[in-house]
Amino acid sequence: MAQAAAVAKPPTPPRRRRASATPRRLPYLLIAPAALLMLGFIAYPVISVFYYSLQEYNPTKPWRNGFAGLDNFVHAFTEDPLFWDTLVFSAKWVFVEVGLQLLFGLALALIVNQTFVGRALGRALVFSPWAVSGVLTSAIWVLLYNSQTGITRYLADAGIGSYGTSWLSDTSTVFPAAIVADLWRGVPFFAILILADLQSVSKDLYEAAEVDGASRIKQFWYITLPHLKDAIVLSTLLRAVWEFNNVDLLYTLTGGGPAGVTTTLPLYIANTSVDAHNFGYASALTTVAFVILLFCSVVYLRLSKFGGEDK
Repeated sequence: MAQAAAVAKPPTPPRRRRASATPRRLPYLLIAPAALLMLGFIAYPVISVFYYSLQEYNPTKPWRNGFAGLDNFVHAFTEDPLFWDTLVFSAKWVFVEVGLQLLFGLALALIVNQTFVGRALGRALVFSPWAVSGVLTSAIWVLLYNSQTGITRYLADAGIGSYGTSWLSDTSTVFPAAIVADLWRGVPFFAILILADLQSVSKDLYEAAEVDGASRIKQFWYITLPHLKDAIVLSTLLRAVWEFNNVDLLYTLTGGGPAGVTTTLPLYIANTSVDAHNFGYASALTTVAFVILLFCSVVYLRLSKFGGEDK
């Protein structure tokens, strides 16, 4: 009986080998060098800015260098009128630029989304300014605004205005002139993102709306805009951050002038650090700008309910 039971006992299944964790870790090991490099290039500058914001650091005056605590921040908020002037102008610049770029970009996206002869060429012409660098864009518009060879001379030839007029040197015209120059380069950004989202709108929705008798305006308001909500929120947020940090165009176009009326906060920071060599105070201003952008971005995303469904 014991021998029969031993024969009837099923064989013990072989033990499974424990899966090696190396294949699962391999992707992380492969991207680790690049991730460490990116972390170093990003984390070190950010940490150094926070560090120097608490320091009095000016290489041209080493005897004054040392720990300053919150003195740089106190000076910015209570003793530096240029900080508030540049901050107010930065807000004005961002609001006007982003609003106009969104308006014209949406219009262009709706136009090039239609079917017409030469649509591919039209899209290429619409998107081409976005491929031009900020400094090159500034150089182009500096030539266009030149009082001797630019637009104002041809307008004077037509009897509009006078010869020798420079829109970039007049405090009453420099802001609109700078706005137009940046619009030329910024509008395609919105047109590209919005057009990409327009391609995913189902044509069945528009056909059903036409059957129900909805006009083009109602189709745009109740179908197109709700579908474009996330694209508009994301594009306006990204462009607002970029416009707030806009230095290359305004620096090349106006240099912050005339009389400092086109000096944004980042341009003021650049002048404080590069020209005045006051890196401690410039780092404090950079920290303030970072906090402002972070706070405004979080509030904007919360209020716009980005990524959520409309009820």
